[in-house]
Amino acid sequence: MASRNQNRPPRSPSSKKEGVEGIPLDKRRRIGMGRTGGATNVERKPFGSVNRKLDVTATSDVGSCAEGSDCGNVEFTKEEVDAMVNERLKMKKFDHKGNLELVSELNARLKVCIKWFQKRDESHVEEEGKLQIALDALEKKCTETEAEMKNKEERFSATISELRQDNACLQERLSKEESEKLDAIACHRKENEARIALEALQASLSKDLEKAQQDILAANQRASSVDDMYKRLQEYNLSLQQYNSKLHAELEVARESLKRVEKEKSTIVENHSTLRGRYSSLQDQLNLARTAQDEALNQKDTLANEVKCLRGELQQVREDRDRQVAQVQALTSDVVKYKESTGESCAKLEYLMEKTKSLEETCSSQREQICLLEHQLTAANEKLKMSDLSSIETRTEFEKQKRTVRELQERLAETENQLVEGEKLRKKLHNTILELKGNIRVFCRVRPVLPDDGAGSEPPVISYPTSTEALGRGIDVIQSAGQKYPFTFDKVFNHDASQQEVFVEISQLVQSALDGYKVCIFAYGQTGSGKTYTMMGRPEAAGQKGLIPRSLEQIFQTSQSLMAQGWKYKMQASMLEIYNETIRDLLSTNKSSSTENGAPGKQYTIKHDANGNTYVTDLTIVDVCRMEEISSLLRQAAQSRSVGKTQMNEQSSRSHFVFTLRISGVNEGTEQQVQGVLNLIDLAGSERLSRSGATGDRLKETQAINRSLSCLSDVIFALAKKEDHVPFRNSKLTYLLQPCLGGDSKTLMFVNISPDPASVGESLCSLRFAARVNACEIGIPRRQMLAQTPARPADSRLSYG
Repeated sequence: MASRNQNRPPRSPSSKKEGVEGIPLDKRRRIGMGRTGGATNVERKPFGSVNRKLDVTATSDVGSCAEGSDCGNVEFTKEEVDAMVNERLKMKKFDHKGNLELVSELNARLKVCIKWFQKRDESHVEEEGKLQIALDALEKKCTETEAEMKNKEERFSATISELRQDNACLQERLSKEESEKLDAIACHRKENEARIALEALQASLSKDLEKAQQDILAANQRASSVDDMYKRLQEYNLSLQQYNSKLHAELEVARESLKRVEKEKSTIVENHSTLRGRYSSLQDQLNLARTAQDEALNQKDTLANEVKCLRGELQQVREDRDRQVAQVQALTSDVVKYKESTGESCAKLEYLMEKTKSLEETCSSQREQICLLEHQLTAANEKLKMSDLSSIETRTEFEKQKRTVRELQERLAETENQLVEGEKLRKKLHNTILELKGNIRVFCRVRPVLPDDGAGSEPPVISYPTSTEALGRGIDVIQSAGQKYPFTFDKVFNHDASQQEVFVEISQLVQSALDGYKVCIFAYGQTGSGKTYTMMGRPEAAGQKGLIPRSLEQIFQTSQSLMAQGWKYKMQASMLEIYNETIRDLLSTNKSSSTENGAPGKQYTIKHDANGNTYVTDLTIVDVCRMEEISSLLRQAAQSRSVGKTQMNEQSSRSHFVFTLRISGVNEGTEQQVQGVLNLIDLAGSERLSRSGATGDRLKETQAINRSLSCLSDVIFALAKKEDHVPFRNSKLTYLLQPCLGGDSKTLMFVNISPDPASVGESLCSLRFAARVNACEIGIPRRQMLAQTPARPADSRLSYG
C-alpha cells in the first residue's frame, strides 16, 4: 500500500474543489438536522485535534477560503460530507510538505463544512422559533374564532327565536286582517244591494212623477180651495226653509266635529311621535288614544244616526212631495173643471200654474240641496273612514312600540338577573377569600336620623363614596372642621337599608352553622346606635324582625328541607347576659340565680375543653325544634335582661346579651355527623359619662361596660400585632368569646354608627376599632365532622364554640 501511494502523484487542492464544484446543483440536497447532527458532533473532536496540530500556513489557507465569496455560498450534500469524513489521505513517506498541504486542504474543507452546518443549525433554530410563534398565533386566532363563532351562534339562535315570534305575530295579524277584509266585503255587498234597491225605487218614482205630470192637465176641479192650499203651501215652504237652515247648522256642527276629530288626531300623532321611547308616558298616551278613539266612534255613531235621520227626513220630504203632487193634480183637475164651468177663473188658474211651477222649482232646488247634503255626508263618511284608518295605524304603531318596550323590559330583567347572579358569585368568592385568609368580617350599619338628633340644621357627618371600588363598601366621616376620614369594610349599609337586606348578606354565614362550622355574629357600637334593633328588631312590627329571629327561622326551614336527604338535627338553645362582670342565666326559672339586694346568686363558670369547645356550668339548656319555642324564649330573655334609662338612650342595654344555638346533625344514610354552633351577641353600648349623666347603679354599669369593651380592644390589638400572649382572661366577655376571636370560628362583627353630629367622636372610635378588627387573622375555620360511625347521642353540655 505504501509503494502504491508513493507512485501516485499528490492530489492538489484545486482538483478537489473542481470535483466538488462539478457536482450538478439538481443532485445536491440539504442534510436534515436529525440525520447530520450526530455525525457532526462525533467528528468535531478529531477536527479540533487536527486543527491544533496544523501549521500557520493551514490557518492562512482557511482564512483565505473563508474570505472568498464562494465559501459562504457553498452547500454540501450528504455524499460529499460522507466522502469528506471517510476520505483517507494518500500521504508520501518523505514528502512532508505535500502531506502538510493535503492535511491543511482537508482541514480547510472540513472547517467550511462545519461553518455551513453551524449556519444551517442557526437558520433552523430561527425558522423553528418563527414557526412556533406562528403556531401560537394560529392557535390564539383559532380560539378567538371559536369564541366568535359561539357568540355568533348564540346571536343567530336569539335572532331565529325573535323571527319566529315575529312570524307568529304576523300570522295573527294576517288572520285578523283577512277576517276584517271578509267583513268589509260583506258590508260592500250589502251596500251594493241597497244602492240597487234605491235606484229601482228612484225609477219607479220617476215613472210616478211622469204620470203625475200627465194627470196635471186634467186638474179642473176644486178651484175655490186653491187659495187656501196656496197659503198652506207657503207655510210648508217656510217650514222647509227652516228645516234647510237647520240642516245647514247641523252640517256646520258635523264639520266642526270632524275638524275637532282631525285636530285630536293630529295631537295624537304629535304626542305619539314626541313620546316615542318613553315607556312611562305610553300608558297615558294609550288612555288619550282610547278616549279619542271612543269619541271618534261616538261621533261616527252620531253621524250614522244623523244619516239615518236625514234619510228618514228625505223619505218624508219625498212623501210630502208626492202628496203635494197629488194635491196639485187634484187642483189642476179642479181648475180644468172650473175652466169648463166658468171662464173667469182662467187668469187665476194661470196664476196658480205659475205658482205651481215655482213650487216645483223650489222642490227641485231642495232636491239639489238634498243631493248636495248627501254628497257632503258621503265625504264626511270618507273622512271618518280615513280617521278610523289613521287610528288603526296609530294603534298598530302603538302595539309595535308596546312590543318593543316589552322586549326591552325582558332584556332589562334578564340583565338584572345576570347582575344579581354575578353579585351572588362575587359575594360567594369574597366570602371564600375571607375564609381562606382567616380574617374577621366586619359590616357597618348606619341607623336613620331620629327626631331627637341634632342633625336638622347642621350638614351630614356621614357620606358614602360612589366610586366603583368603594360602592357599598366605603363610608366617610366628616368632622366639623371639614376633615374627612374614609373607612372601607366588607359591607356598608346606609340608613335606608331594611332588616331583610341586612339578613340577606349574612344568610350564607348562618347556613354554615348547619354545615358544622362555629359561627359568631356580634354587634358593637356606642349606646343608641341601633345594635339591639339590628340583632333583635321589633317582632311585633311586620318586616322589622332582627337578625336573631331571622337566622333561627332560616335554620329551622333549612333543617326541615334537609330531612328529605336523610338529615336529622337536634338543637339546644341558651341565653345569658354579662352584667357587671357577672353571668346571668336569662332562661332560669329560679329567681335566686340573679343577684338581689346586692347578694350574689348562683355562680356560673366559663370552661374550655380539650376540643376547643367552651361551655358555661349550670346554665339552662333548652331543646328546641320549632320557631314558636325560640320566640317564647326570646320574649322571656327580653323581659329578664337588664335595661336602663340614660340621657343618651331611654332603653339602653346595660349588659352583654349572648344567644347560643348548638346544632347536632346526623345523616342516617351515610352515618355522617356534624356539630355546629351559632353565637349571636348583642354587646352593651359604649358611652361617655359626660354625655350619659350616669350616677349610682348606672355609673357602675357604665364603668363595667367600658371596662369589658376596653378588654375587648386589648385582645383585638394583641391579635392584630400577633403577640404571643392574648389577654382573653382579663374579662368574662373576652374569655367567653375566645373561640370566636382566637379559634377556628367564622366571625362577623356589626359596627353600628349614629348619624348624630354630636356623636362624631364616638363614631370615629367605633370605626377605627372595627378597622383593626377587620385586619385580625384568627385562622382558617374548620368544619366539625365526626367519623362515619353509628350515631351516638350528643353531649348535653352546650358549647359556645
